[in-house]
Amino acid sequence: MSAPVPYSQSQFQYDPTSHLLLTPEDRDAPARVARLRELGIGDVPIPEFDEFARNLAQVTGAPFSMVNFIDENRQYFAGLYAAGRPGVQLEPAQQQAEVGRTMTRDQGYCPHVVVRKKALVLEDVCDYPRFAGNRVVDEIGIRSYMGAPLIDWKTGMALGTICVVDTDTHPWGREGLATIKSMAQQLVERIHTMEERGEL
Repeated sequence: MSAPVPYSQSQFQYDPTSHLLLTPEDRDAPARVARLRELGIGDVPIPEFDEFARNLAQVTGAPFSMVNFIDENRQYFAGLYAAGRPGVQLEPAQQQAEVGRTMTRDQGYCPHVVVRKKALVLEDVCDYPRFAGNRVVDEIGIRSYMGAPLIDWKTGMALGTICVVDTDTHPWGREGLATIKSMAQQLVERIHTMEERGEL
């Protein structure tokens, strides 16, 4: 597995206490919000996206899967699967933390995927210092991540991501990467079809 692509320093906010890279600057956020409103994607779960997340989890062998859309301040899981449990509970390192449909932009790795516009595979987040310090590691217990961007045909922007996470290390491998990239393309096609039919 190749290492994640380096970022320029101007793309990030810094934690002055640790000097580790945090959430990347997202210059497309205002335009993305406008496009998501145009598509009709907002703060309401979309049953078809929940089903997509379930299928993605099964195909990749992951216990948790999301279809995630991101604005200036937060992430919203319009599609969510958590090992068949309707009340999503992950086991954090020290105490239980409930994870719902929203997260702030400094939680998790999808904001990096959106800015990069490229898939990101972290079989063990602890292998990468800039990702190991993310809040989801200590607060939720996330140990591995794989995500791919949803690239809008009309604007070229990443509208959001699809992703899978695990509370243990997970050897996603080349096959997993190929799968999540292919499924991201499938979902983008479905989103555009739903837009044309006025289904969103």
